[in-house]
Amino acid sequence: MNEDVWALVHAERAALIEDLARLDDKQWEQPSLCDGWTVHDVAAHLVNTARTTRLGFIGGMIRARFDFDRQNARGVERERGASPKETLERLRQVASRKTGPPAPLDTRIVEEVIHGEDIRRPLGIGRSYPIEAVARSLRLQARTSASMGGAKERVAGIQLAPTDADLTIGEGPQVRGTAICLLLAISGRPGVLEELEGPGAAALRTST
Repeated sequence: MNEDVWALVHAERAALIEDLARLDDKQWEQPSLCDGWTVHDVAAHLVNTARTTRLGFIGGMIRARFDFDRQNARGVERERGASPKETLERLRQVASRKTGPPAPLDTRIVEEVIHGEDIRRPLGIGRSYPIEAVARSLRLQARTSASMGGAKERVAGIQLAPTDADLTIGEGPQVRGTAICLLLAISGRPGVLEELEGPGAAALRTST
């Protein structure tokens, strides 16, 4: 089971590296969907999370006084190269790693899929994600509390119904859309709510 997860993670890393390699320096400085971060910042964050170990994560949280945002900002600063080329090379070097923080293993897929879209969407780059990767990410986000980066509270009382997967999550008025759009919407990313439909869509818009 673990190897299945890592296979998905490594495939997403490889696909993103391929897309990043085609960008010019101006595109690397494009604002991403991740509030306050450029494409370059998100790539540096992915280098940092790929390097993360359980003990390293705990130590970093202690040094950041248990502030996730502060810890993430420090990670970006540490791993952001002097140039996009340098950061891309760092991403290549960590692409096959199998380490992570003390969290469910599927968080590694969530990181790669959501941050992949944080980078691709503002640049107009499309990707057809493996439905297994997106579905696993959607399930995890829906059951993880907001304090841990999830969307449990946001999706309470609605049902998520991906139109491209044999899957429903939750109970209540239904929200329909592609799995990737639902994942981005419940994760607080802008610009995707208008792609959703169903009686639960209005409730989701209110909660984001």
